[in-house]
Amino acid sequence: MATAKQWNLPNQISLARLCICGLFVADVSVTWPYSTTTALVLFAVGSLTDWVDGWIARRNNLVSDLGKLLDPLADKILICAAFLVLLERGAVPLWAVVVIMAREFLVTGLRALMAARGAVLAAASSGKWKTLAQMLYVLLVLTQMALAELGGGQRGAAQLLQLPAIVLLWLAVATTFTSGVLYFYRCRALVFSGESETEGGEAGLGRRRYSSSSEKRMARP
Repeated sequence: MATAKQWNLPNQISLARLCICGLFVADVSVTWPYSTTTALVLFAVGSLTDWVDGWIARRNNLVSDLGKLLDPLADKILICAAFLVLLERGAVPLWAVVVIMAREFLVTGLRALMAARGAVLAAASSGKWKTLAQMLYVLLVLTQMALAELGGGQRGAAQLLQLPAIVLLWLAVATTFTSGVLYFYRCRALVFSGESETEGGEAGLGRRRYSSSSEKRMARP
């Protein structure tokens, strides 16, 4: 169980991002004139908290195992919810959503496997770039939809964002696929090995392994 020390400020911010995700889904689930504009604001705030909690954790040395799990989990839920909303509104192609969500589920399964073997898989730099590309794409598309929702002369501005949105979509898909491959390569020793953690499974994480000779030495009186 998480201790009071583990529920530090960065982890509380990550938990708040999960709450923002709930508000985001509730907002787009209700039909009212400015739901997309409000969704844009909520997603922007949620995306900002992703940077804030990491900055506070690194600056104040508050990095914890709970944070390593909670932070990427909150990101995945927020991102998946946003892409499902865009898919439901016809703003993103199905194939892109399948690639993005498949990667998220596969890496989540990899984290569960690592946890079962006594290791914590923290977010890598490739995963952070992936998240940034995804968030920028969602923000841009939501901005398009909000401008169209506001009507009037804003529709022309929404059209100008069409090409950047296409570029960002391909960038998001490319970084998503690449980061997924890098995660599996990084943990290949645990993924493709049937050994337990103390028998060499942690070699892929760069941890020291205990040899049988060292165990014999420790067993001597």
